[in-house]
Amino acid sequence: MPDTPAPHLTQNWVLRKPAARGAGGMVVSQVGSAAEAGAAMLAAGGTAADAAVATAFALAAVEPWNSGLGGIGFAQVMQPGMARAETLDFGPVSPAGLDPSAFPLTGGMKRDLFPWPEVVGDRNVHGPLSFVIPSAVAGYALLHERYGRLPMREVLAPALALARRGLPQDWYTTLKVASSASVLRLYPESARVYLPNGLPPVPPYQGTPGSFVLGNLPATLERLQQAGLRDFYEGEIAAQIIADVQAMGGVLSAADLAQCRARTLPSIAVPWRGRELMLVNGLTAAPTLRRVLERMADADWSGSEPSPAWYAGLGRAMQEAYAERLAGLGDAEPQGADSCTTHLTVCDKDGLTIAMTTTLLSSMGSRVMLPGTGIMMNNGVMWFDPIPGTPNAIGPGKRPLNNMCPVIAASGGAPEIAVGASGGRRIMAAVFQLLAFVADFSMDPEAAAHHPRIDVSGPEGISADRRLPEPVLAALRGAGPVELVEHGVMPINFACPNLIRRGPKGVVGISDAASPWSAAVAAG
Repeated sequence: MPDTPAPHLTQNWVLRKPAARGAGGMVVSQVGSAAEAGAAMLAAGGTAADAAVATAFALAAVEPWNSGLGGIGFAQVMQPGMARAETLDFGPVSPAGLDPSAFPLTGGMKRDLFPWPEVVGDRNVHGPLSFVIPSAVAGYALLHERYGRLPMREVLAPALALARRGLPQDWYTTLKVASSASVLRLYPESARVYLPNGLPPVPPYQGTPGSFVLGNLPATLERLQQAGLRDFYEGEIAAQIIADVQAMGGVLSAADLAQCRARTLPSIAVPWRGRELMLVNGLTAAPTLRRVLERMADADWSGSEPSPAWYAGLGRAMQEAYAERLAGLGDAEPQGADSCTTHLTVCDKDGLTIAMTTTLLSSMGSRVMLPGTGIMMNNGVMWFDPIPGTPNAIGPGKRPLNNMCPVIAASGGAPEIAVGASGGRRIMAAVFQLLAFVADFSMDPEAAAHHPRIDVSGPEGISADRRLPEPVLAALRGAGPVELVEHGVMPINFACPNLIRRGPKGVVGISDAASPWSAAVAAG
């Protein structure tokens, strides 16, 4: 018997996720019921924008740890005939009253999920001072205004129905709530909803799991349905948000909400191996992805799948790109932080294509549910560097750097592939690899989604899927230290990407195999 036991494996099974295929529209989401909400909009004659907005609102009810009305995001939008895609920026902006002196350092370092200087009380990580302006609803409103067709009341209907039913109480909900329970318990409404009797909800030992309602979220969605989305910023909902925030000692103000607007920017078009890659504009991972593209231009692109040399080259390219990012842009988000985001990808029968990434930042965001509205608020202040005077330092009215990276690949003036992912710093590596597998190695999307990947989330070190063959692992070791990890539900060692490819034979959509609730749904 060997002196050292073999490493423990968390799963002894083979994960498979089915692709969806059709001739018309497609919705891919990290929750199947939310994708079905979007597909219902396409079936009703709506556009990809109607479907994307319906899916995003539905996710507030069925994936509250990753996104919601209290979040932020970015979207890439392109339809055939556009010279370049359009970026909808509803990214994080700090409140005007945010005072850097309210975040004194303890002199210590965080030793758990956040390896950076520790702030007194972790007030940049959770609680009412961690909120940035919640701009997700403004982003959804702008997307619907520019590209939608159906009445907003109809678009919101599936989300309201799901919110009234409640969040499914299965094993995955237990896992996600338990992971945040130590902080959720600090905030009364969060504890009341998510920790009944002080403990995470659990499914029955056998039978069908039930569900539980997320506080006052159904009433908030119903109000938005009746009064319109602007009510979130200037109406009854806005007043309730501010009343709750002020009662908690937060600095988000009525003026912050009233002045909140999403904006449109031209996407960054980058030629890539016969296609145009439309990268998201703004303070995102796009500049880092662009540097990786430059470094990988002369890589080994032969064969039907990446070679060992290709993987090693990618490992080095990502390490170099991250070294530049961290030195020049002041990225504060640490490798390994519990960044929990969602990505959805949509296209309709006319070719309008949307890749949208939204987030609360951490899992359960600030861990604060506002009692009057049931809104789970973001903790976007965590994106800022807590050290004063740094390029990305905490301050009022500022936009921090983030890692979102939705991409549309265009061919012949029309969107062909749309892709994005959730997972903090792990996003960019997953997006590049899944895109390369499909676009450059001509893999079927379903095969590509199951092909093992690597992750590089900083200037050194590589995480490699233990399913990779030994020649690949040997080549990777030449590029730096390699840690063999599993691609599973938890720990989350890789980002969770999804993708749509449009072609002459129809549309294919695929979601991440390790996301238990994710699905692609064809419509038409």
